[in-house]
Amino acid sequence: MADQDRRTVSAWRPLVPGVVEVFHAHFTEYAYPMHVHDAWTLLIVDDGAVRYDLDRHEHGTPHDTVSLLPPHVPHNGSPATPDGFRKRVLYLDASRLGDELIGPAVDGPDLRDPVLRRRVGQLHSALALPGDELEAESRLTLIGERLHEHLLPRGEGSPVRRRDPVLARRLRELLDERVVRGIGLEEAAAQVSAHPAHLVRAFSGAYGIAPHQYLMSRRVDRARRLLLAGSGPADVAAATGFYDQAHLTRHFKRLVGITPGRYRTSGH
Repeated sequence: MADQDRRTVSAWRPLVPGVVEVFHAHFTEYAYPMHVHDAWTLLIVDDGAVRYDLDRHEHGTPHDTVSLLPPHVPHNGSPATPDGFRKRVLYLDASRLGDELIGPAVDGPDLRDPVLRRRVGQLHSALALPGDELEAESRLTLIGERLHEHLLPRGEGSPVRRRDPVLARRLRELLDERVVRGIGLEEAAAQVSAHPAHLVRAFSGAYGIAPHQYLMSRRVDRARRLLLAGSGPADVAAATGFYDQAHLTRHFKRLVGITPGRYRTSGH
């Protein structure tokens, strides 16, 4: 059974600040002994359920729950259903979640929040393939904000949400300057002197589209012009800021409805 478990495990470290590791696994009989991590554990279960002990209290993770386990606090884990469990985990460093949240997370690690659950799933999708780091950073920032809202006493961690069209315009100008080269959310926030979560919300509120969606739209527009001028998809991907041809194809098909190759020959 251990061999089977190993075949259903994948782990990697993405190029996203604050994410120490992404870990996906399907275990049927394996049980974790008591152990600790030096990073925050953000866990969702897609199939089955996990039971675990944290600070001498028993907890469980049905599929609609997001679990947040703090660093340096011992915990274990074992299947709570006959067919085991399939889980997706993010290990996050202290730049994303601070020590002030450790106590509240120990007291209430399992959060029933459909919006948070959906966002964590979307983040895993963004982390699955290279090239979508701005999207992943944006989603992770909003997830961190929502975790703070759950775990801190009311009022202490509630963000001030206000429209900020000037800030939104500054980010749009920055994205326009860096269409091909791209920019990370933390770098953009530093350049415009804003909190990353506020920056994402300001942009989305002003333009009705997230920063990563805007950037990909600009890249696809450039790709369309180059394709119609006769350039091949691989060259176009390199010239417009996509990670590779597959990355271009994924976003191009999503926005245009056909692949770059078919688009290139559609007028002939």
